Amino acid sequence: MNRPRKQTVKRRLSAVPGASLLRKISAGVLLTFSSLPFTHAEDAAAPAVDPATSLPAAPSWLPPVTPMPDESAPASAAPATAAPAGDTPQTDTTPLNTSSSAPDADPSAAPAPVIPLVQPVTSTITVAEMGQTNGLTLSGGQLQSGIIFTLPADEVVTNAHLSLALKISPALIARDTTLELMLNGQPLGNLPLNQSSNGGDVYDLDIPSAMVVSNNNLSFRVHDSNTMTCEKDQSDKYWVTILPTTSIGLEGQQLNIGRNLGNFPRPFFDGLQMQESKITMGFSAAMKPGDVSAAAMVSSYLGMLSDYRSVDFPVILNDLPDQNGILFGKPGDKIGSLTLPASNGASIQIIDNPINPVYKLLLVLGNDDNELRQAAYRLISGGMPNNAERLDVTQQTIPSSKPYDAPRWIDTSRPVTLGELAGKDPDSLISNGIYHDGIQVAFRAAPDLFMWDGHNIPVRIDYRFPTENWIDEDSSRLNVSINSNFLRSLTVNKVGLVENIWRRLGGDSRQERYTLQLAPYLIYGDNQLQFYFDIRPKKDAPCSILTSDNIKSRIDPKSFIDLSGSYHFAQLPNLSYFVGASYPYSKLADFTDTLMLLPEVPSAGEIHTLLNLAARAGKATGVPVNHVQVAFGLKGDERNNALFDRDILAVTTLGDTPFNQQLLADSPFSVNAGSMGVKTPTQVQRIVAWLTGDWYRQPVDADRYLSSTGAWRGFVSYRSRWSNDHVVVVATGTDDQQLLKIHNDLKSPKINANVRGDLAIITDENGIRSFSVGQQFPTGQMPWYMMVLWYASTHIVILSLIATLVSLLIGLSLFVVLRRHAAKRLGQK
Repeated sequence: MNRPRKQTVKRRLSAVPGASLLRKISAGVLLTFSSLPFTHAEDAAAPAVDPATSLPAAPSWLPPVTPMPDESAPASAAPATAAPAGDTPQTDTTPLNTSSSAPDADPSAAPAPVIPLVQPVTSTITVAEMGQTNGLTLSGGQLQSGIIFTLPADEVVTNAHLSLALKISPALIARDTTLELMLNGQPLGNLPLNQSSNGGDVYDLDIPSAMVVSNNNLSFRVHDSNTMTCEKDQSDKYWVTILPTTSIGLEGQQLNIGRNLGNFPRPFFDGLQMQESKITMGFSAAMKPGDVSAAAMVSSYLGMLSDYRSVDFPVILNDLPDQNGILFGKPGDKIGSLTLPASNGASIQIIDNPINPVYKLLLVLGNDDNELRQAAYRLISGGMPNNAERLDVTQQTIPSSKPYDAPRWIDTSRPVTLGELAGKDPDSLISNGIYHDGIQVAFRAAPDLFMWDGHNIPVRIDYRFPTENWIDEDSSRLNVSINSNFLRSLTVNKVGLVENIWRRLGGDSRQERYTLQLAPYLIYGDNQLQFYFDIRPKKDAPCSILTSDNIKSRIDPKSFIDLSGSYHFAQLPNLSYFVGASYPYSKLADFTDTLMLLPEVPSAGEIHTLLNLAARAGKATGVPVNHVQVAFGLKGDERNNALFDRDILAVTTLGDTPFNQQLLADSPFSVNAGSMGVKTPTQVQRIVAWLTGDWYRQPVDADRYLSSTGAWRGFVSYRSRWSNDHVVVVATGTDDQQLLKIHNDLKSPKINANVRGDLAIITDENGIRSFSVGQQFPTGQMPWYMMVLWYASTHIVILSLIATLVSLLIGLSLFVVLRRHAAKRLGQK
């Protein structure tokens, strides 16, 4: 395939011998056990299929499926038992009688389509989506590595295809080497690297579908590695990179897993799915704030489960989703053709999607807002009963969060060991061999951590190098960094004249503990503490040792990071806290002190964005927003409404001018005719800003940028006029299309890093621009003497004026006293 700038060669990679036979066997296995069609053009021609031919009988292991309207019951079938009233959702579709004895049958009417027990699905997973955003490089002594990828458990793969994009060093192309590909320990094929042009070559390979399972390991190995690893000084010349665009294309069948609440969160969310999960939320035309509150709870829970994966919550109003979906409402509400079933209280029910019974609808029902919250909390608070289609929910107490108790935030009351941060995988603190990946310890922190200048965070590192005699202990190092910021290289042995002499005399001078002093500004909301054992072999080290994985370097799990010297203190508004950790709303992780606000008649795009923001909060804290409140519109009497004595997170588009004008009243921002601007500060406001040391506001620059920008989306924030101790953040855009782009924007590290201040504007053309427009206010707690010092340091003009005034008063007082004293002395003379 020719391209304007560079040539990309697409080649066919020969599979291992017997691959065709293996494909035939795998096809037969699938047909035997799952009755799924599986054919290959190279194996046999596809037989002609009569459209009237019925599907094969379902295997015994598949769950029962409700017959479709066009399926006639056999003559010997027993009469169906009537379901209890209210238990079954009603649809507007009249059941069709396709029996030949039907007196009113219309012979010209087309029969309803036969919907299979399984649904065809296709997907493509790139190496970037597998977690290797920069690709995978084999180089030096590390010429073997692999990537793990997973697939949803309710999908069966019938066809798989690998598209391998490589970049190879010229030195490696010149050698007689091959790249071996393996999947789950079984060989896939061999690629001669000396035939590559290194011009963006792409190789295609069919993968036998029987080899693809739910958890897979795709591994790569460069042969001739023993020769190259012995060339210690030139090993960096030999490398091959599996580019992040490398992908695996999959075709398969979506299985009908039946109506079983015990499967939740499947089939709506599967932790094995590596691509973004899209979970449709549905509401009736009579949607109330309580419905959205329940949906926000469920969204935050599923966001918490997604962790590092991406999850999106499309919203449909008064319609049914084509696939799986979760519906919220009150009994009797109509959503599309579906009438929600009657219920005596809060209840949860799973049904077949009337559009396609392979997919399921989860109904979260309640007669009022409290019952809806109870149903949503029961759904997300524990395991659902197995083999049950419906659950009536009894009243339960929903626990409340305490400030800063989010389980995913590092504890600041005591030292926290790296073993705690590593979780259930203690081997993650061990490196095998000389050439290995770095050790990474991830942790989240509250974004408002504050330490006084000159105070640092102690990080004690207990580490141990291998004791092999072929290691060059003078040049080997343990490199430590945090968030890609290099901190220090730790030596194998203690440094010093005495220690060096003692070591040469045969004494033990190993350095196995060091305490780093970490600057507070290096700690973010999401953090990665990285360790790399840079082991340098001696020149006479044997090759067999260099490629051995039986060499272990380790970080002791008792190593710790101590944030107990920090305080929770910050100045708001600050949008960087919001995009990083949903702060200040996540201070109480269950959103007890949060109100989510929408226009009087919210659009699907506005609710969609709100649910995505709730999911981000659950992902950041590890706690669902169980106590969130949602309100529609502003009535004008909010000062007397206790709901507004909270931090407010609003979602709106600029087209709703009346709502936005009420929302932004008494703020630095204004909206007129669907366009946002920044109010010009009054002279008094300018003087106050100058006196308080707030010299870096940009109201004029921000207003000019807004007036010259057409389509945009972003965030604004300001001090709440309903409660001076709280803040308002507004997610907005010129229209729904722009508003929905915020979800993808927040997945970009570049955009996240550049959101700050109280106004962030994102455009397709210019990316992100942030401004500081309004006045900030302090929040949090510190000792009184530190508060005095903080105010003095941040209000330097007022401090200078006070110092000048005090000096004048003292000077005048001394002048008067001395003048009297002089007069008295002269009078005595």
